[in-house]
Amino acid sequence: MDTELLCSQLESLLFVLTKPISRKQLAKLVGVAEAEVSAAITTLAASHNISSSGIHLLIDDDLIQFVTNPEHADLVAKATNVELDTELTRPSLETLTIIAYRGPLTKPEIEAIRGVNCSLILRNLQLRGLVDERDDVVKMQPTYRLSTDALRFFGVHEVSELPDYSTLHVNAKIDALLSNLAVSSL
Repeated sequence: MDTELLCSQLESLLFVLTKPISRKQLAKLVGVAEAEVSAAITTLAASHNISSSGIHLLIDDDLIQFVTNPEHADLVAKATNVELDTELTRPSLETLTIIAYRGPLTKPEIEAIRGVNCSLILRNLQLRGLVDERDDVVKMQPTYRLSTDALRFFGVHEVSELPDYSTLHVNAKIDALLSNLAVSSL
């Protein structure tokens, strides 16, 4: 399929969809290979994710969604009456940071890193729309990851754009702690 036509079709779909959609679903809707969709997504991100564009393309692992330019968050919040400045407790911020930089993680993994029960904190973060819970067939339990709303709130297009992500995503002490947890659960 012609790249311009594919980009145009994807823009139309992403504009009308209110929730993130996977590359696979987009490929099925448009009737092309997933690789073609991925290439078109890269083209769309390059043209939209610039400061002069009011619409940006949010890429969260395999999920794609059009969002407003993060630079205009205050204006958009004002226009839509969305309260973006809700305060989180220190434990909630710690948990959110762990999920952001190390996710997706299971509840036991988060609790091993923090050293305390996180049930209520995870529920609170989910209610605020900052964390998503997804089933993980490998770990055979739900995992928690930063939501697309949280990415939008933080003004990034991908988790890897968070400050010091490459340094904080990999930590020998946390890796050892999680390895010990995996071994003890066997």
